[in-house]
Amino acid sequence: MVDYLIFLAISTALFALFALGLNLQWGFTGLINFGHIAFMTLGAYTTVLLSLKGVPLLISAVAGAIVAALLGLIIGFVTLRLREDYLGIVTIGTGELIRLVVNNQELPVGDTWISGAFGVQSYPIPLSTEPNLFVRFVMIGLLTLLAAITFFTLWRWIRTTQISRTTDLGKRTTSKQEFISRLAVGIVLAVLAAAIYISGVIGLYNYNPKAGLMLVLLLVLAFVYWRLEILVRSPWGRILKAIREDEEIPKALGKNVFWYKLQSLMLGGAIAGIAAAFFAWQLSAIYPDNFQPQITFDTWIMVILGGSGNNVGTILGAVIFFAYDALTREVLPRIVPLDEARLGAFRIMVIGLILMVLMIWRPQGILGKKEELTLGK
Repeated sequence: MVDYLIFLAISTALFALFALGLNLQWGFTGLINFGHIAFMTLGAYTTVLLSLKGVPLLISAVAGAIVAALLGLIIGFVTLRLREDYLGIVTIGTGELIRLVVNNQELPVGDTWISGAFGVQSYPIPLSTEPNLFVRFVMIGLLTLLAAITFFTLWRWIRTTQISRTTDLGKRTTSKQEFISRLAVGIVLAVLAAAIYISGVIGLYNYNPKAGLMLVLLLVLAFVYWRLEILVRSPWGRILKAIREDEEIPKALGKNVFWYKLQSLMLGGAIAGIAAAFFAWQLSAIYPDNFQPQITFDTWIMVILGGSGNNVGTILGAVIFFAYDALTREVLPRIVPLDEARLGAFRIMVIGLILMVLMIWRPQGILGKKEELTLGK
């Protein structure tokens, strides 16, 4: 159970990180990117190929993020003149094009060239060797600090519920509905954080390399979330929101809209490139088929489910998505008498039904704001 919880924590955290990049592009800037997997493909291959050449893992991961950002620069120059549907079509084509190129070209794996269709294996993974007892206790201390910060952040997030409606007298009051939704979400996330913390402590003490990878990933996710929250509340972030609502207004105020869109696409791509390194390290071997377009659409589900334009909502969407995936894999076979293939189709049908109900009941997502709804504008 401990190993399974660690695996779920890694999967949820890396896709939450990946989704934060998409949320910056779509939720805050309004860019329809259906090719987000392209950033992960380049980031993952850059990281593992450089590490096989002897480049340190940290530098390899940073290089993967830089290459993904440069891809965002190229895509931006080519596609940002397009709008809405056309932008989505071009980006999904770009993502599939990169996957097919990797699949059909020879790659420099170590000292030899190997066909990309054979994949890349046996590359270095961080913290794969067991550290001494002192280092393990330091790692447990870092995990404890991260858990304490998480609980404090959740408590403050619930306590400082945003004022969302105004009475006829002009007095601002706290929305009861928003408080209840934040309280429910905060309790769920706190319980999950506690389960991850306990599993992590056990996995780090009786050292499991996946537990070390989980700790590094959670630290990176926390750092990226913290910096993104600062950015989207800055004047730069407010310009992105203005572009999302109506790009003619910031243009009229003298802002270079194209440059801001390009920055958003590059930064979102860099975040996806960082997530790609952890994706490759979790799999221990990567193949072109690991980077199917379905991953992009799963990420869109996470963003829309949690609420676009809300970083906490994006993380919540990733948690719900993987919780649903894990529960249905374990519970549905005992309830629904179907074979494995039909059961998989049934699970997809159910999540589609959940999304349709959500779009009717709460189109802005669980934590999204209706006044900031981007979908359909």
